[in-house]
Amino acid sequence: MSGANGYSILFEPVKIGPVTARNRFYQVPHCNGLGHVRPQAEAAMRGIKAEGGWGVVCTQETEIHPTSDLGPYAENRIWDAQDVPALQLMTNKVHEHGSLAGIQLAHNGHHAMNHLTRAPVLGVSDMPIDSVYPKQARAMDKQDIRDLRRWHRHAALRAKDAGFDIVYVYAGHLMTLPHHFLLPQYNDRTDEYGGSLENRVRLTRELLEETREVLDGHCAVAFRFAVDQMMGPDGMQAAEEGRAVVEMLAELPDLWDVNVADWSNDSQTTRFQPQDGFQQPYTEFVKQITSKPVVGVGRFTSPDLMASLVKKGALDLIGAARPSIADPFLPSKIEQGRIEEIRECIGCNICVSADTLGVPIRCTQNPTMGEEWRRNWHPEKIAAKGCEDTALVIGSGPAGLECAMQLAKRGYDVTLAEARPEFGGRSLRESRLKGLGAWKRVADNRLWDLQQRGNVQMFTDSPMTAQEVAGLEIPNVFVATGSTWHRSSRGRTALASVPVRDLPIYTPDDIMANDLPPETGPVLIYDDDQGYMGGVVAEHLAAEGRQVILVTPGAVASAFTDLTLEQARVQTALLTAGVEIVPLHLLQSADASGATLACAYTARSRHIPCTSLLMVSARARDTELFDSLKQNYGEQFTTLELIGDAAAPGLIADAVYAGHMAARNFERDPAAVDADWFRREIPVLTDMGGA
Repeated sequence: MSGANGYSILFEPVKIGPVTARNRFYQVPHCNGLGHVRPQAEAAMRGIKAEGGWGVVCTQETEIHPTSDLGPYAENRIWDAQDVPALQLMTNKVHEHGSLAGIQLAHNGHHAMNHLTRAPVLGVSDMPIDSVYPKQARAMDKQDIRDLRRWHRHAALRAKDAGFDIVYVYAGHLMTLPHHFLLPQYNDRTDEYGGSLENRVRLTRELLEETREVLDGHCAVAFRFAVDQMMGPDGMQAAEEGRAVVEMLAELPDLWDVNVADWSNDSQTTRFQPQDGFQQPYTEFVKQITSKPVVGVGRFTSPDLMASLVKKGALDLIGAARPSIADPFLPSKIEQGRIEEIRECIGCNICVSADTLGVPIRCTQNPTMGEEWRRNWHPEKIAAKGCEDTALVIGSGPAGLECAMQLAKRGYDVTLAEARPEFGGRSLRESRLKGLGAWKRVADNRLWDLQQRGNVQMFTDSPMTAQEVAGLEIPNVFVATGSTWHRSSRGRTALASVPVRDLPIYTPDDIMANDLPPETGPVLIYDDDQGYMGGVVAEHLAAEGRQVILVTPGAVASAFTDLTLEQARVQTALLTAGVEIVPLHLLQSADASGATLACAYTARSRHIPCTSLLMVSARARDTELFDSLKQNYGEQFTTLELIGDAAAPGLIADAVYAGHMAARNFERDPAAVDADWFRREIPVLTDMGGA
């Protein structure tokens, strides 16, 4: 089954209360680090998704009042009428392409820290705020609840004024007051808003009824609800109270947007949940209860699965956040029968990491994400070539593949040379590690594109010397030779290498090449990178039957993965696999007897026997070829550029971005490139007088 005919069911219109979605593709609300701080960038990003065929495009959570201040995170705001024009930028962009615009109204209760406004934090009960900041929320009294309902009504009216077609009541991700009121672990009230499920649902019912009333048929009312906390009997379960909530409210909203909680469960990575549509076992019951349309999520990337779920009546609309980020044109490609061109989400949660850092969104698969307005980058369009005709890209890792593909799209004749037997570089090698199989999609998508083009020549097993490169007489050369993990302990914390004698040293590159430590004794992994790699190779080696000890100066294993919502799962997986974790220790020395460690704070030493050492510390840039070309043949080239990990080791997302930028900036005036690094949104210095 392929092409528009095979998937025609996905392009049927769906009535949602008083409005109609043009198809079944629904970009559910998701954060993007743009929001009220960068409204033009927000509008452009959402507009691109509408252009790409998403029938409904929603904002992220939108604060309805200063007592729900999520700063410094740049979500949307609809505190008062001053926020309407910025939001209208987004609705106008979405409407230009015939799509519906949705807004997710939110009051975050004790999840909001109110660092900017310094307002008192309002909660369902007295409790610490959802942060390590030593501050507590106070239980809302009856007047607070009346105020909340009033704020929500006014926000809904402002949303209508801003042009939104769908307005949300939001009870999900353990992040909002309606959800907190629903859950006994938060709600210990003894009044009519606490105790029984009927009482705990009361606030949600009031918000839904009042939102419908004030919108008066002008907008659809959606309810986003986490039916299961994935905590078993310790939390709400879909089979019990989750189902009961749906039964109580079945016909009240115009749309059910259902998922699981918390966010780390809703947005699981492929490392721990490789299955597309993984939420269906929790949410599929909803369609049996309500006659209203239902949208669900689960990192949908397969058009066959999407069509199957609609045909069997499990969903009315295919919801997506991350797949719509990886490929904003996913619906159009399905409709036009261009299935092979879809950039499938790899479930790495680099998009999520941007939000947890409070910076603009980014994506491993889609380097244009978040740059639609700032750099005027379009995911499917790129400027035609200039005066030059040919380019050579050396290295086929993420940077090299992306650079070669975009140069070819611009119309240059491209030669791609790879020293190894296979194309793909680190994305291919890392995909062979436990849990990272989906990462191969980074290479697969780009290789497929390059192989369709008549202006591309591709060579494997082609290591090149500087003399050989110069001999090709190609004037424009992009060197993407990558980096290698080095064998010293010099890393993020320890800036000097320590002595190691009579002990074999391995690196992640060895593990990726299947050169594993012997089974005769423990392998000690020293992780001073503190990214994802240390935990990945530890779990990989444990699965291969090795006894593994993971030592890190960090407080937890793979501290970076807290940004991708994985850290708890990483820690659990390692401990379950029998990995011994030794946090807060630095490597002092190692020899045949094992490793000597020092406490990161007291310097107290301890000795751990091991028979091999695996360093996960830092990476050495492979610049030998570039340096030789620049020194010996520099004047021969019009362009000689070092890109990707060879220029600055980072995430695969960083390498893809660097390759994309190199292709975009090729033949541009360097002064112009430097002058317009990207457009900034500058606040207007107007005193509104507290209006």
